[in-house]
Amino acid sequence: MKHSKMPGVSLAAMIATMPRAAIGAPRMEVAGGVEKLLADVRQELTRVGDDVRRTAEDALKQTKEQGALSAETKALADQGLSKMHELQNVVSTLTGKLEGLEARNTDLEQALAGAGGKRGSAAQSLGAEIAGSAELKNWLAGGAQGGLTLRPTNAITTAGGSGGGVIWSGEDRAVAGMAMQKLAIRSLLTVATTESDVVIYSKQTTRTKASATVAEGAAAPAGELGWTQAEANVRKIAEVIHASDEALADSGQLQSLIDQELRYSLDLEEEEQILAGNGVGQNLSGLITEATAFSAAAGLANATRIDRLRLGLLQVALANYAANGVTLNPVDWAAIELLKDTQGRFIFGNPNTSATPRLWGLDVVPTLSHSAGEWMVGNFAMAATLYDRQETEVLISSEHGTNFVDGLKTVKGTKRLALACKRPAALVTGDFTFA
Repeated sequence: MKHSKMPGVSLAAMIATMPRAAIGAPRMEVAGGVEKLLADVRQELTRVGDDVRRTAEDALKQTKEQGALSAETKALADQGLSKMHELQNVVSTLTGKLEGLEARNTDLEQALAGAGGKRGSAAQSLGAEIAGSAELKNWLAGGAQGGLTLRPTNAITTAGGSGGGVIWSGEDRAVAGMAMQKLAIRSLLTVATTESDVVIYSKQTTRTKASATVAEGAAAPAGELGWTQAEANVRKIAEVIHASDEALADSGQLQSLIDQELRYSLDLEEEEQILAGNGVGQNLSGLITEATAFSAAAGLANATRIDRLRLGLLQVALANYAANGVTLNPVDWAAIELLKDTQGRFIFGNPNTSATPRLWGLDVVPTLSHSAGEWMVGNFAMAATLYDRQETEVLISSEHGTNFVDGLKTVKGTKRLALACKRPAALVTGDFTFA
């Protein structure tokens, strides 16, 4: 047999006699067999490579000595060198695959054991798929002619049984709560405390001016002053939330979240009561209920929101109070800020800058506690005093209904307060309805 034919024949014979354990189902003796087979393959392919290289060198030497290179000899030499390079690639490929078989042996044994020992039931690895592919066997049986490209079909994916077993979902434990309204009305008032369930205070109801110039020895005119007692009853704002024992025990932040939500809910109701409580039943008598109704001064402009608010401030001034703020719905404030002159320029400030809302030199407080179209101006600190009887308290108890049997806890939030509108004329309220 010619040396040029040895590589393909030897390699094909070795593949044909390769132990099944190296390319198929694993056996206990595979580890030692892989090492021996790897050594044999390397030795045989080294010898074949040496023969091919020697044949090519002899052919080149012969042609140099004869001074000419025949077409047949040149073709034989080229074929030998090409075969040598192809076999080197085969050595590299098979070496990598055989070295990987031992590492995969344990995984394959576990997979087959989990499937009851049924061959082919476990997922096939990439290396095993290439080593056992029909394309590789046919290429080697044909003498390893030309190049070979293998495209594995057993790709690793995110599916279960493939790469999905090592992919874990991300977890962000920060709670995305719902938006909370900014509560600003309380901060406009005078705030005090009380230790009773009723706040009694005095308010002036009469002032008759009688001052005048008098002649020497003449009697001074008599004026008249009068006060009356008024009272503001302490009202309670409360809410409960029920939660299971397991939920409170298993979530470290649930109790604090409930506490936070309860406090916000109580504060929101407080603001709504301060602003618009109707005084009926257990409701506070709020600022809008107590404030003076708007009455436009005759002969002055009253066609826009800005006109209306300025007339309200005038009414406060005519009652001898100095206004210190304006409250209204955010929609109405946006409408005011969007006003433009005849040249399309904004009347209030520059849209590219940020500034505290102000109108007629006073702070403006946009709040959703106001209904759209509703407004109020005045001296809030002089007009009313808020008395805190009990600041917000949050308690947890199982002593409610059938909580003990049902495994529930009741979380209760409570606060108590009173509102005294001492100077109603210091506030003026109205709307933006124009005839």
